[in-house]
Amino acid sequence: MRNRTWLTLAFIVVLAVVSSWISFPGSGFDIRGFRATHPIHEGLDLQGGLQVVLQARPVAGQTIDRNTLEGTRRTLERRVNGLGVSEPLIQTRGNDQIIVELPGVDDPQEAVGILQQTALLEIVDPMGQYLPPGTVVNTTLGPAEDALGDDAVEPAATPVATPIAATPVSAMSAATPIAATPVPGARTPTGPVFETVISGAELKNAYVTTGNNGIGRVVAFELQGDAAGRFFQYTSSHLGQPMSIVIDKRVISSPTINGAISAQGIIEGIPATEVEGLAIQLKAGSLGVPLDVIQSRTVGPTLGQDSIQKSILAGLIGLSIVGLFMILYYHVPGLISVIALLIYTAIVFAIFKLLPVTLTLAGIAGFILSIGMAVDANVLIFARIKEELHQGRSLVRSIDSGFEHAWPSIRDSNITTMITTLILYLFGTYTGTTIITGFALTLFIGVVVSMFTAIVVTRTLLRVLEAMGLTSTRWWFGANITDPGTTAVATR
Repeated sequence: MRNRTWLTLAFIVVLAVVSSWISFPGSGFDIRGFRATHPIHEGLDLQGGLQVVLQARPVAGQTIDRNTLEGTRRTLERRVNGLGVSEPLIQTRGNDQIIVELPGVDDPQEAVGILQQTALLEIVDPMGQYLPPGTVVNTTLGPAEDALGDDAVEPAATPVATPIAATPVSAMSAATPIAATPVPGARTPTGPVFETVISGAELKNAYVTTGNNGIGRVVAFELQGDAAGRFFQYTSSHLGQPMSIVIDKRVISSPTINGAISAQGIIEGIPATEVEGLAIQLKAGSLGVPLDVIQSRTVGPTLGQDSIQKSILAGLIGLSIVGLFMILYYHVPGLISVIALLIYTAIVFAIFKLLPVTLTLAGIAGFILSIGMAVDANVLIFARIKEELHQGRSLVRSIDSGFEHAWPSIRDSNITTMITTLILYLFGTYTGTTIITGFALTLFIGVVVSMFTAIVVTRTLLRVLEAMGLTSTRWWFGANITDPGTTAVATR
């Protein structure tokens, strides 16, 4: 038994040291950059940033289901990754809303613009006409109203005498565009309908590069599947004629086809300030359904830092008061519980970094509450030990009995708490309420670790005291000297 106790103690010491090294800043000692690659991930309310609530707005004939909303969410996630935002949170809420949280965003307007735009890119056959940039057109993938709403300008296609020659170009969108299906009451195209040769759904990649003359920035793209062959056939049979690059039913440019184009091409004529955004949208995919911003709020970094400082101060004050009470009331076991709490804190923070868990104010509240759960387990154990001592049992027997009788209560209370946190997490995920999910996740992790520290760590430290012969004084364990059995302390 004693060998097992010392082995368990060695494991606890190693675990505490490693967890502390991962969790808390200190010396610059690092192992292959492990600690540097596992920082604390702060949520929107701690480091500042942007939160946007997007409402799906289906076009005529389109219905929204969970699959469509989830596909749109994944598209937004790819776009956010293109923006370079660290630790974004993008989740659906209900059946028609998406919540996007972007910590540390510098330009909220640009971020919202990239998120909201559909970026439906098409290469269309203008039927020999030159369509000037800015022209709104109907295509075989749907009328102009699908992308531009009820205020769309009437599609126009007026031939121009002299088309402008340009470098061979092609167009793309990014995800599967949705063709409008006529429904009662829906508007039908009143202008010419141009055939879509290539859509953005057939793109393999999109990126920013320089133009063929080495001047200016353009968006280059690569086609995939049979789209390359189909595009090569079209450009080969329309040499000397214009083709139109259309984004969201609006013509961007209409270059003349000077040579056959197969798997690669470029999009010119994009304003320099929009090149990066267009490349991100096209690479990520077009949205499965148009989105409207119904709520947007910006959290400043100053407010976030102030929240962090106040949260840390509140945690230290609470932990100090709890530790002081435990020591004054339970004496040596109380001191052991404080040591177990410190080990508990190190382990939990290490888990937060390794998973990783994005910490929010609500998450910190859940963590602090779990500290109370850990203390509660120790209180149950120590109260039972004192009760056994008052009944005249030996100190060693009282310690073992305290853990045996307190364990069912600790187990049942913690399991019910974990079930509640799972329900809260699922509810928060469905409704898109990040405050609830953050609170539930940190509380769940804290409760699981608290069971380990209360039963394994505290019990092992008490057994170490027993093995070292430091259990001969009952007062150290919160029992009065006048209690029965003070003159005879049994040993194993």
